[in-house]
Amino acid sequence: MKMIRLKNILLFIAVGIIGAACGSDRGPAQIAAGERQAEVTAARLLHAADEPANWLSHGRTYDEQRFSSLDEIDTSNVGDLGLAWYFDVPTRRGMEATPIVADGTMFVTGSWSIVYALDAATGRELWRYDPQVPKQWAQYACCDAVNRGAAIWENSVLVATLDGYLVSLDAATGEENWRVDTIDRKPPYTITGAPRVINGLVIIGNGGAEYGVRGYVSAFDAKTGELAWRFYTVPGNPEDGFENEAMKMAARSWTGEWWKMGGGGTVWDSMAYDPDLDLLYIGTGNGSPWNRKIRSPGGGDNLFLSSIVALRPTTGEYVWHYQTTPGESWDYTAAQHIVLADIDIAGATRKVLMQAPKNGFFYVLDRTDGELISANAYVNVNWATGIDTETGRPVEAANARYEDGPFLIMPSPLGGHNWHPMSYNPTRGLVYVPTQDIPHVHWDATDFEFQEGFWNTGTDMEIAAAPDDPAAFQQLTSMISGQLIAWDPEEQREVWRYQHAGPWNGGTLATAGDLVFQGSLIGEMAAYAAGSGERLWQFDAQTGIAAAPVSFAANGQQHIAVAAGWGTIFAVTGGEAKALLKLKNRSRILAFKLGGDESLPVPPVAPLAQIAEPPPFESSAEQLALGRHLYFERCWQCHGDGAVSGGVTPDLRRATAQTHQAWDAIVIDGAYAALGMPSFASVLDRSESKAIQHYVLERTRLAWQKQQEASQ
Repeated sequence: MKMIRLKNILLFIAVGIIGAACGSDRGPAQIAAGERQAEVTAARLLHAADEPANWLSHGRTYDEQRFSSLDEIDTSNVGDLGLAWYFDVPTRRGMEATPIVADGTMFVTGSWSIVYALDAATGRELWRYDPQVPKQWAQYACCDAVNRGAAIWENSVLVATLDGYLVSLDAATGEENWRVDTIDRKPPYTITGAPRVINGLVIIGNGGAEYGVRGYVSAFDAKTGELAWRFYTVPGNPEDGFENEAMKMAARSWTGEWWKMGGGGTVWDSMAYDPDLDLLYIGTGNGSPWNRKIRSPGGGDNLFLSSIVALRPTTGEYVWHYQTTPGESWDYTAAQHIVLADIDIAGATRKVLMQAPKNGFFYVLDRTDGELISANAYVNVNWATGIDTETGRPVEAANARYEDGPFLIMPSPLGGHNWHPMSYNPTRGLVYVPTQDIPHVHWDATDFEFQEGFWNTGTDMEIAAAPDDPAAFQQLTSMISGQLIAWDPEEQREVWRYQHAGPWNGGTLATAGDLVFQGSLIGEMAAYAAGSGERLWQFDAQTGIAAAPVSFAANGQQHIAVAAGWGTIFAVTGGEAKALLKLKNRSRILAFKLGGDESLPVPPVAPLAQIAEPPPFESSAEQLALGRHLYFERCWQCHGDGAVSGGVTPDLRRATAQTHQAWDAIVIDGAYAALGMPSFASVLDRSESKAIQHYVLERTRLAWQKQQEASQ
């Protein structure tokens, strides 16, 4: 078996990888106070590429390439890859985290922002930190109670919590060093993203655009938690004055009274850093509400929505921006993964920034000044015919803004590529992107009224629902696909693709072994040849995988690890198309190595309980129509398209008679608020609650009838 190159082993030893708890059989209480990992300093983070045994930051290196120079596992032997260890994560929610590995210890987050410290060689738990996120805060999390990872600095682990706190933990014990509030507690902000640390400052954004928040990114002192700076991504009320010249400039691209609806533009995921240029790059989100005709009725580009913004990391000073989707009106965020690289363009080496945001175009920018170098569609796109390279603006198709009626758009608000990280192989010059084709119908909401703390899109979600007609449903699902593609950013073209069973597959990892690793929504962890896309190895993970893998070395041997667990927005919104997959949540951290001989326990066979015949009810066509309309206005984003759950939250068609008896106590009086089900008393009266209940009962009746017919 080929061993890791000698220079990698020397580096491996030099950074103290065999220190602390690695390989020990002692519990956390038995680890001596002096047995700590080596400090993760600014120099180590700057030179993280020189530590192939570790994975020191979210994208491994500041350029976020997610490329590992470890090459023990390669195309010739990847078939011998086996499970080294697994760690069961006690959650029924989704897993999205990228693990951090430093000097033999893995730090990984699960749902509800819980942090786990594991022995990277064995998977043994060293400590666990639970920030005690109130379960009712989940009502503000559009996309499941997930967390994408932690950061490390010196001897501390940093994590941001779903309910808006930033916490510093002792890396050896998991005890709190400090905890600070990063949000205004009135608007319903959430945090699901991973922090980044630059020169002792912890950078973190937030989410919540659909709920009526104003986006911003903040920097805190990593030692004390003191706020260093804050950069807002959209302007506030002009009467209050502008925080800086950038906000004054941005305000000229807005109209009306946008600040009353928050504006959006949240920095909920992507960041990258160029230490030579000393520029921090952030990706910003969608508008609040989505529909520009409501939030900015006079039009305008609405800066800095759906933009890549370059800032000075020490001060938060604005340097430049590029807006991928001017006048954003489709939930086309630009918060997707940002990758930095130096590539040849027209015979010259350019410092570039690459992104495949939701809108379906792959962008290559000059990262020194934001100049557009090139852009091309990487999935099926019909809202624009292309990107004008002179202006950098999309050439929009007729009725793309749904002025003249409904518009069946590609990509959907789920994006041609979402948060799932892509990776870059500098040797091959290829980017490996988890892509998808999903249609969606956009149309104006006819009776929209902004409600802070509730889902606000300004679009008609009812018309976007999956059709009940079998032929129409089949036609719709035939348009849905998911694929792993290798993209050449220099030539702006697809090199190869692997067609998956469906969309919403995991992030990617590229390695010097000429491999690409990726998990899938149907529970396959797989390795592909980086040059051809040939699938060379696969493993049954028993659950969907959305997170991206990492590579590290433990006991001198290369490992591949991934956080597996079905959930996230794709499961939360549910729907018949996703229900057909019959996916289960079995959240685990899985680690693989050559010759690994562990195996997962055989999952119990638990057939899904039959839908019971609903209790008798009487309802008029008008009441059912109202119930359907209100359901898609208030309920679908948690309980699924057509009341069909994706498996994370309860399937209302399976509600018991007791639940229906207590319906108003739950929906209006907030009986389940502590479990994450809020009271809707401020937006629904009891007659409207009853209409929703009857719609759910009708959906139950139809499902029960179909079940009866299938059994005959």
